[in-house]
Amino acid sequence: MDKVRFGVVGTNFITDWVLAGAVQDSRFELSAVCSRSEDRAEEFAVKHNIPHRFTSLEEMAASPFIDAVYIATPNFLHASQSILCMSHGKHVLCEKPLASNAREAEEMLAASARYNVTLMEAMKPTLTPNFRSVAENLGRVGKVRRYSASYCQYSSRYDRFKAGETVNAFNPEYSNGAVMDIGVYTIYPMVVLFGMPERITASGTLLPSGTDGQGSVLFGYAGMEASVIYSKISDSCQPSEIQGEEGTMVMDRINMIGKVSFIPRRKMTGGRGEPAVPVDLTLATDKDEYFYEVSEFMDLVLSGRRESSVNSHANSLAVMKITDEIRRQTGVVFPADQ
Repeated sequence: MDKVRFGVVGTNFITDWVLAGAVQDSRFELSAVCSRSEDRAEEFAVKHNIPHRFTSLEEMAASPFIDAVYIATPNFLHASQSILCMSHGKHVLCEKPLASNAREAEEMLAASARYNVTLMEAMKPTLTPNFRSVAENLGRVGKVRRYSASYCQYSSRYDRFKAGETVNAFNPEYSNGAVMDIGVYTIYPMVVLFGMPERITASGTLLPSGTDGQGSVLFGYAGMEASVIYSKISDSCQPSEIQGEEGTMVMDRINMIGKVSFIPRRKMTGGRGEPAVPVDLTLATDKDEYFYEVSEFMDLVLSGRRESSVNSHANSLAVMKITDEIRRQTGVVFPADQ
């Protein structure tokens, strides 16, 4: 194999964004689309020049025309649809969050092993060159004392929700809400860099629908603390940081790092602080932000590996366990939890 033939499930704007990055890798081939609506499948197929259309996921999963499936459906469908596709020997790139909860995630990981296929969560920022720059230069900060990350973005659907409309983005039946849709972007990089925290203390704002509109979490590690804030009901321009005893790493946006800099600790000489000169660690790229997750996934498929070393099964499961605990503390319950 020198190409990976993809089928896509879900025809929303996120799929459009991912495809814009995927086509920058010559190994990517878009072969099929599945939608519940025949008209929508046809419309999306014409838009992206896709030869095969399906309205049944079972039929697409059994199709000889595809090797892998990209799943971009609502969160509550991720586990069942991924397991169905894997049971037919198809590799799966599944949108974040991987599942509704840790139990579902464990079932997905077991299916990957059972059917010997690749499964990867499409968490884009941790696979980009600038996150790699953060990881490779982390030693500059010395002993790490604090990780802080912020991602607050006023949802385009929130005004409709406030007007009384039932929208999927704030519907617990879809396993949605702030921590699942936004918060995971602040938590996943933390887990990749520092592992599972020892303590979790969470608070949040519960909306009338039962989902969380925003939240903040304090994590305890040996010798360091981490804090994250996330929101779908307000905006923030706050950068993210990793503070150490020798300096601070600053990232402009944790969900898609565009600029990375290291600011050394000011050295005191004769009672005066020497100016700290920032070091630009940004890696320039001409690739779309979604290129890297699809490219990483295809590397895995073509080399016969079941999981990424960065967006690993262990990291994805850890994030699910963390979001489960955050939801327990903030009172968010999904039907999928039952």
